[in-house]
Amino acid sequence: MNSQKLQYLLSQEEGPKLDFKASLNLKTASGKKELAKDIIAIANSRGGRGYLVIGVEDKTKRIVGVEPGEYDEERIQQVLTLRCDPPINIRVEYIEVETQYVCIITVFRSFKKPHQMLQTGAFYLRRGSTTDVARRNEIASMLQRGGLINNEQMPVLSMGLDVYDNTLVKRYLSRLNLGDQTENYGLLANLGYIHYDRDTDSFCPTIGGILLFCETPQIYFPHLGIRIIDMLGVAKNTVHIQGNLFKMMDEASKYLRALNVKYPIEAIEEAIFNAVLHRDYFDNSRDILVYLSHKKIVISSPGAIFGREKVNNIVHQFDSKRRNNWLYHQMLTLDEKRRFIKMGTGLQFIKQELKPYGRVQILNLRKIDLFKVVLPGIEGLSKAEVENEQE
Repeated sequence: MNSQKLQYLLSQEEGPKLDFKASLNLKTASGKKELAKDIIAIANSRGGRGYLVIGVEDKTKRIVGVEPGEYDEERIQQVLTLRCDPPINIRVEYIEVETQYVCIITVFRSFKKPHQMLQTGAFYLRRGSTTDVARRNEIASMLQRGGLINNEQMPVLSMGLDVYDNTLVKRYLSRLNLGDQTENYGLLANLGYIHYDRDTDSFCPTIGGILLFCETPQIYFPHLGIRIIDMLGVAKNTVHIQGNLFKMMDEASKYLRALNVKYPIEAIEEAIFNAVLHRDYFDNSRDILVYLSHKKIVISSPGAIFGREKVNNIVHQFDSKRRNNWLYHQMLTLDEKRRFIKMGTGLQFIKQELKPYGRVQILNLRKIDLFKVVLPGIEGLSKAEVENEQE
């Protein structure tokens, strides 16, 4: 950006793609959240690239200035990476005007809308000159404009809406602050929970809706469960876990924690949660497999990473593609236990937690269409714990 372009921005009023701020506070959580919220709002709003201009009062346009380099681009990008999903592409520049410096954050046009605040699950956009929470129809519009066609929203025409547990639907709708709208079929269709079939003039469930709101989806889709093979005891113990996605995660955690072993159970949970979220739900030949032994722990998920996506991108979350993108956003918002926000760092979290125990292997087996996470086995105390006890 040059001085001429900046002068043009200063001559404009705030709007969906332009926001002025006197300063930023990147030292507090609230300040970081506010920055992410503003960037998300600009990225989600219609139009091309947008700008957040720092060092200019929003109402008077008086230039108060900033110190050159005061807001480091790497630092800002780090704040956004930890709070925005999917990531947002920005550029930070400093331009001198009236003997003072102004910081311009350019928010490049996004083709991955809508962007979401990870910590709250909320979507933001600019409503005129104000940053606001996006409404349901606005979120739906962003999804349509982004061309996001999700397999989880495919209709199951052979079933009626009676397969849903309305208590679950009502509870999850309350998480979206929509109240008791279980009979508002237009709303449920816009959210992707049900589908309107024009040929029969009737509504039917979607794959995603069944995964979220059916008490036991395995009655209709037997392959959608979790199978735990426990080799830790004297005899082999096989456990089949059924239920909707949240119930399966709850039951898997309950079983793992009942083992009462000295091991970072959170790491195994994270691998299972990721499998539940990212598995290929159209692979009807196998369920998620969790193998527990003293030598190794293996979590196998149907569906290898598709395309040419690299495992390293998945591990470090380098803007990797998600197989079940719609489902991811639903679970992020609807999960009452905030598991995905608490864990959040995925495979990196697993590697960090198990560093004292041994090597973590990430296997993307394209030939057999399987994704595996292999963890160190439960053999007792870690090296670090042994050293601590000896002291």
